[in-house]
Amino acid sequence: MKNINRNILWSTVFFEQLAQLGVKHVCISPGSRSTPLTLAAVSNKKLNCIKIIDERSSAFFATGLARTSGKPVALICTSGTATAEYYPAIIEAYQQRIPLIVCTADRPPELFSRGANQTINQKNLYANHIRYFADPGLPSVKVKKLESLRKIAEKAFVVSAVNNKGPVHINLPFEKPFEPENSTDSLKADLKISYRAMKDLAIKDDPSPASLSSVFSLMGKTARGIIIVGPDQYNKEFPKLITEVSRKSGYPIFADGASQLRFGKFSKQNILANFDALLRSKEFLKTFSPEIILHFGRTITSKGLEEFLEKSRAQKFMINEFGDWFDPSGNAKHAIAVKPFIFCTKFLRTGKVAHVDERLLWQHQLRQADTLAETKKQHHFSGAPLSLEPNVIINLLSLLPEKANILLSNSLPIRDFDFFTSTSQKEITIYHNRGASGIDGIISTALGITYSSKVPTYLVIGDLAFYYDLTSLLIAKQYKLPLTIIVVNNNGGGIFRFLPIAQHKEVFDEFFSMPTSLSFGKIVKEFGGNYSRIASPKKFRYSLQTTSERKNFSVIEIKTNSEESLKLRRSFWKEIDSLLIKRNAAK
Repeated sequence: MKNINRNILWSTVFFEQLAQLGVKHVCISPGSRSTPLTLAAVSNKKLNCIKIIDERSSAFFATGLARTSGKPVALICTSGTATAEYYPAIIEAYQQRIPLIVCTADRPPELFSRGANQTINQKNLYANHIRYFADPGLPSVKVKKLESLRKIAEKAFVVSAVNNKGPVHINLPFEKPFEPENSTDSLKADLKISYRAMKDLAIKDDPSPASLSSVFSLMGKTARGIIIVGPDQYNKEFPKLITEVSRKSGYPIFADGASQLRFGKFSKQNILANFDALLRSKEFLKTFSPEIILHFGRTITSKGLEEFLEKSRAQKFMINEFGDWFDPSGNAKHAIAVKPFIFCTKFLRTGKVAHVDERLLWQHQLRQADTLAETKKQHHFSGAPLSLEPNVIINLLSLLPEKANILLSNSLPIRDFDFFTSTSQKEITIYHNRGASGIDGIISTALGITYSSKVPTYLVIGDLAFYYDLTSLLIAKQYKLPLTIIVVNNNGGGIFRFLPIAQHKEVFDEFFSMPTSLSFGKIVKEFGGNYSRIASPKKFRYSLQTTSERKNFSVIEIKTNSEESLKLRRSFWKEIDSLLIKRNAAK
């Protein structure tokens, strides 16, 4: 006879199945009710367990880790409001299809609605933002029950990682006792559970959607088209394949700043990086009239492009792995569920095009407009001080090492990146939290990326988003993570100056522009980080060089003027319009 604790046996079976399928990392926040889950995960030698006090930080850290590893990351927390702290990151993971396996410990059902401590209704708590939910009930030592639990773990992995990528939620109630020395049952022999490995699962690759032939046929007959590539984590073959599709079809590529297409060692000949500036020009819009639009990936960042799409009568097709409808304009005709690289491969093999001369002229005219905008951009921002926000992005890109990761915070950093970055042969990987576009958990996400990455990682973040996630700096301290954080500090709410409410000064100054006036240097040093406040490109270069030599995190703060920065942006867009007017008048 063997004495066992059924809670720990139950949890051990669950995590062993996840480990057999390929889960490598488990982010654990402390709690009593989750003790069996924690003990089982820590005891499993296949799993790397990461302790993070704050559940909100833990979940965002897990999203960063899952993005870089490409595999589901498991989360463990105790019952009660701890589970609610996961929700912001779960929403982000749902929107971006990031694989998380969320394991929440729970109280037994008999304690519900009785005022029991740390007890809330956790049944399908994240119902609107998960891909799968299960509650296996209280632990049991019966083989059928354990096999049922194993199947739940298997399904959680397959849904999260493959079939419907994104977060899944397993709610696991437990009764006391939780510790291994407190036995609950006696077994005559070891239980034999048949675990499944990834190779045992029948997972289908992409079928060839029947709708592809009709799209290819339309592409073959239509000369004036554009390819939009939105933010996403595309596979390594995609950049070269999509540029070949552009060459063959004659459709230039409007590459979002976070699309991965503006950077890397492949031809950028047909990639337009200045489309946002062009689409803000009334002169450009007079003659710009595509007949077909192929939109790969997620929703684009550019406001100019979004406004154009709202008015466009072109036939628009959404192309992404799960056929998600990333179309705020509501003008798309179809969403095609196919991996982007497979779409490209099949078009290059089977697609045929007519009206070649018209396609070449269309592409040449758009490339010429982009080149004019690029030349004007280089001149316009040359010599601008770092106190003007677009110049922070422009300088950073010139100073980054050959291989690097950048996470762009929401609000102004990702917009300026989309507005003003040019194409480059540097191999830079762009990360973002554009699923729900919140400013919470940005530092935590960057730390998750840093934890699993082998290349230098940089975070560009505004002062409010930095303030919002300050406590996550403890993770950087605990794990000695060499993240470099560039804080663009305009003392609160600079992005709201783009909105009409900025004209209502009394309301704007009190309720939209939220200055914190904090001394970040003291806070950073308290968490064991390196801090510098710089104001010139020369010092920026020096600070970035020194951070690369350090083994802990660094914060570089740059004070900016949001009003003058907005004037700089608007004057650039106005100059582009004037330039196009002069060019067209000279024809």
